[in-house]
Amino acid sequence: MIIGGIQKFSLVDYPGMTSAVLFVTGCNMRCGYCHNPELVVPELFMDSLDLEEVYAFLESRTGKLQGVVITGGEPTLRKDLPEMAETIKSMGFCVKLDSNGTNPQGLEELISKHLIDYVAMDIKGPLEKYSEITQRPIDINAIKGSIDTIIDSEIKHEFRTTAVKSQLDLTDFRKMGELIKGAQHFSIQKFVPTKTLDCSFADEKPFDNKEMIQIKEIMSNYVKKCTIR
Repeated sequence: MIIGGIQKFSLVDYPGMTSAVLFVTGCNMRCGYCHNPELVVPELFMDSLDLEEVYAFLESRTGKLQGVVITGGEPTLRKDLPEMAETIKSMGFCVKLDSNGTNPQGLEELISKHLIDYVAMDIKGPLEKYSEITQRPIDINAIKGSIDTIIDSEIKHEFRTTAVKSQLDLTDFRKMGELIKGAQHFSIQKFVPTKTLDCSFADEKPFDNKEMIQIKEIMSNYVKKCTIR
């Protein structure tokens, strides 16, 4: 497991829990608006942290933190993810996984073995736009499989989308609503052009507040809870 960074305390990354956040390097997508290029592009990778030192830190936080978030990059690309999740669970932490949903078999293993307690999956757009948005050939059947696995498992979960105006419109959100119909929670993340993988997104005009509310109203027809971040 290659850990590119750690946030030692967070009140927002694991809903309802105090947590630490582990950032795994490597991703099979190249979304232009990505704000963590140092976790995505190999040439920009940060120096990896010693895993034993990460575990030692987490051990020192038992009884003080409630959860650990494993994010990326895309953590399910790492074959030793189940082993790491099991180790963290053995310390008494709840584990939340952030994923792009390209590895449904990996998600199924983690869920079926009770190695994670919460999963947040990114929905990039309607299925027909995936390869365009991610700038990679994407198996949309894998995306659909991950969605079905998460919803059918009843594990605590949320789906989330970064709302980029040049890529998505209101019709797209209706399609996405059908895709995740019945989900526990959908979160709309307003795109703020700061650090991005593709510098052209620095001039992106975001959805305004009225438009974000329209998106929320659309998605609320499909999921149990919808929020704007």
